[in-house]
Amino acid sequence: MSEHPRDRFDLIADIQAEEAFLDALNRGRLHHAWLLCGVEGSGKASFAYRAARRLLGAAPDPSRGPLGAAPHDPVSRLVSAQAHPDLLVLERAVEGGKLKRAISVDQARGLPEFFAKSPSQAPHRVAIIDAADDLNINAANALLKILEEPPESGVLFLVTHAPGRLLATIRSRCRRLTFPVWSEDRLAELVRQRAGASDHEAAEAARMAGGSPGAALELASGAMSEVDRMARAWVDGPDVDRAEQLAVADGFRGAEGQARFEALMDRLIAAVKRRAVESGGREGARWAELWGRLSELPDRAVGLNLDKGDVLAGALADIARTKAAA
Repeated sequence: MSEHPRDRFDLIADIQAEEAFLDALNRGRLHHAWLLCGVEGSGKASFAYRAARRLLGAAPDPSRGPLGAAPHDPVSRLVSAQAHPDLLVLERAVEGGKLKRAISVDQARGLPEFFAKSPSQAPHRVAIIDAADDLNINAANALLKILEEPPESGVLFLVTHAPGRLLATIRSRCRRLTFPVWSEDRLAELVRQRAGASDHEAAEAARMAGGSPGAALELASGAMSEVDRMARAWVDGPDVDRAEQLAVADGFRGAEGQARFEALMDRLIAAVKRRAVESGGREGARWAELWGRLSELPDRAVGLNLDKGDVLAGALADIARTKAAA
């Protein structure tokens, strides 16, 4: 299982973003809401937790970057334990062992009550929404009411992978920080340092990660790398053997099976996207259309409680039709 952003202390996603935040804090011009934009896995949530620790009073640790704090700091320990009374995190809830499709309005309604109280241990009260893209429409409207009447001593961090999907009225009330796509060289260095990977393994993970440090670290694990190789073979090679498909689908049972399903779909979608970019022309357009269709499947599978084996079979059939038309 990958490390949660609340437990990362040495990943500096973008030093300019950290310096911009610190400059606003030190000059007494801290905005009440920050929109953290960038591709998924680019370190936005890690930044939010780093900034939250600073606002909640963690002692600075310059050796860990501008917003660095030590894991053993009392504030850091409370944040990692999800026990800090001045920090509220909204993310998709897990019910019955399954991740819900959206952040509900009931969750978002906790924001006014949270910000109505004065900080109990820290100079600020902080809320992190990871990701704001997951807010359903009623939850987004509940958030908007908070943004329209900024809470005293309150700061919100909104993580978003697709800011264009958010309400324009939400975007306009936030200060935006954009996290850049990482170069392959920088990703490879990260993987070597954090995962202890060889030069070859680090280069492979960097190449497959699409500019995302989070994806690169996931891919550095042997299991994830094998999933990526299988997905690329299914997209680029001949039609998938039926027995192989059934064997893979048989591993989708239980909580671990859900994780296997999500990982495989993620790498299939990434392989199709790469095929669309590399093909170009009408063939590239067909792969791009397939990419759009597949991107919706994981959420639909969860939201409609679809059989994961059937979802995979449908995705592979769609891939086969796209290859046949190329």
